[in-house]
Amino acid sequence: MDLSRGIPVTIHLETYVTQDDQSEEHVFDETGSLVELNDTLYIRYRELNEAEGTDYPVTLKLRGDGDIQLTRGGSEDDMQLKLHFANERRILTRYRTPYGIIPVETVTPRLDVRLTEAPLAGEIYVEYQLFANGDHLGNYRMRLQFTA
Repeated sequence: MDLSRGIPVTIHLETYVTQDDQSEEHVFDETGSLVELNDTLYIRYRELNEAEGTDYPVTLKLRGDGDIQLTRGGSEDDMQLKLHFANERRILTRYRTPYGIIPVETVTPRLDVRLTEAPLAGEIYVEYQLFANGDHLGNYRMRLQFTA
């Protein structure tokens, strides 16, 4: 199947956040697109939250080496978060806010990607910890399922 032009996908996303002994769960059901360029799959969608009045573009970049990069927010937005996930590695990245760029680090104890071709579908599961200035900000889990 030629994915170089992109195909529409439905996305089910569950995120779990634990910070300061408090937990939150967010669930999103969105439409998006799946594109393959060279050895990389891109899943793109918009994360809409009517309660908070937010609408962020999100791109998940699944690299051929198994690493994943998550970008939330566009290059023209005041806020843009770029996270990089690699099994068992600590990676420095950045969070652009209206107040400046904040360096953040991810530690990824678990990263699983499963893809099928018939039907075209997949599941991405990431457990990660987030740090800023050496301080542990929280534990996160993300599960994204998509189908064409």
